[in-house]
Amino acid sequence: MTKIALVMVCKRPVLGKGKQRLVARLGIGKTQQIASALLACALEDACEWPDPVVIAPAEASDSEWAQALAAVIPSPVIIAPQVAGNLGQRLNALDQTLRAQGMKQFAFIGSDAPGLTTADYLAARVALQHSDVALIPALDGGVVLMANRCAWPDLSTLPWSSGQLGIALKNVCHRAGLSVATLKQNYDVDELHDVMKLPSLLQQDVRPARRALLELVTTLPSFTSLPANNA
Repeated sequence: MTKIALVMVCKRPVLGKGKQRLVARLGIGKTQQIASALLACALEDACEWPDPVVIAPAEASDSEWAQALAAVIPSPVIIAPQVAGNLGQRLNALDQTLRAQGMKQFAFIGSDAPGLTTADYLAARVALQHSDVALIPALDGGVVLMANRCAWPDLSTLPWSSGQLGIALKNVCHRAGLSVATLKQNYDVDELHDVMKLPSLLQQDVRPARRALLELVTTLPSFTSLPANNA
């Protein structure tokens, strides 16, 4: 069976970078903590992935940091820094680079979808056996996982970071003649209300990184003082 590489597209969680939509209410320090805890969840998934893993840091200068992450992953790991451009351009470039290295099938994830489970990943793997593309939509209209066995069409003009992304991505794949399997919805963490939902969403999750994220969120002073109508 063809191996499917898990491609973790991520930013190094440093002060003042990443998850900027949370900073206004949580502050820079707490936002960094949330970003680090979310990244740990994605890394937890990478450690369970049976095939090769690709860590794609946003900056080439973060390659050494990515190598440190790779040290805990039992599967073979490739470090492939992202190029400049919007997310679509970066994903197209990653896809092309990895195919040039002999890889053929991929599951792309970010570092902000702690709700992804073993069942979700298995569903994506199974879907790629009969579809060119498998998508796990996000509740907000985006996507939390996008898997492919054919090269991505041009993704540069898609409405990234919008509620129209999922539909637009599916449509551009169809226009390119690719078959698309749409799987069960999941969620990601972009806005304050997403953070506030984490305690209920992760309540039954026993995975260590998810438990650590849950503990962090429920002890945030800003979380406990937020008005109930933001939930």
